[in-house]
Amino acid sequence: MKQPAHRRQPTLSNPRVQRTRNHVLATARELLLQVGPAELTYALLAERADVTRQTLYRHWPTRAALLFDLVLQGPDPGTYPQPGSDVRAVATAWLKSMRAGVSVPAVRSAVLAIAAQADHDPDSAQALVRISEDRHADLNKLLEPSGIRPSDDEFALLYGPVLARLFLDRGEVTDAFIDAVVAQWLTNLQCADAPRVE
Repeated sequence: MKQPAHRRQPTLSNPRVQRTRNHVLATARELLLQVGPAELTYALLAERADVTRQTLYRHWPTRAALLFDLVLQGPDPGTYPQPGSDVRAVATAWLKSMRAGVSVPAVRSAVLAIAAQADHDPDSAQALVRISEDRHADLNKLLEPSGIRPSDDEFALLYGPVLARLFLDRGEVTDAFIDAVVAQWLTNLQCADAPRVE
């Protein structure tokens, strides 16, 4: 039995569907900057993007799903790193790419909105977990040629200082800061590989 049109999931491989998604996400980025995350409603987004609210709900059943896509499918402000065997170079390039992505005001707003709602909204909490898992998986792919596969804790030790500087300190993440974070992270990785003396 065929599902009614209003319940069918969009076919993401369809170019028309991709154009609609890209248009809605671009409109949502603009609105985030104009009205902020609290005022980004589906009613306003549907009006500005010239789509129905039904279309929005078919693509993003929850607001957290929309914000999730804004974070992960945001504009690419630079080139994404390539896989490599030089762990220092890959980790440095990955952190610079993360810095560039989070520096996009709409992406930054979406991340902060998801984090702010995560304690009270299960969809936002899940979106936050999915963002972390996605970024961790991407880093692991980039590091495959090196044979290094950071654990969850090792991954957090790499990106944590950068997010703390950006979101808590509201400071600048310089190349020198990233170099220092990567150097410390590599030291921690080497210590973790060392045999334990008991």
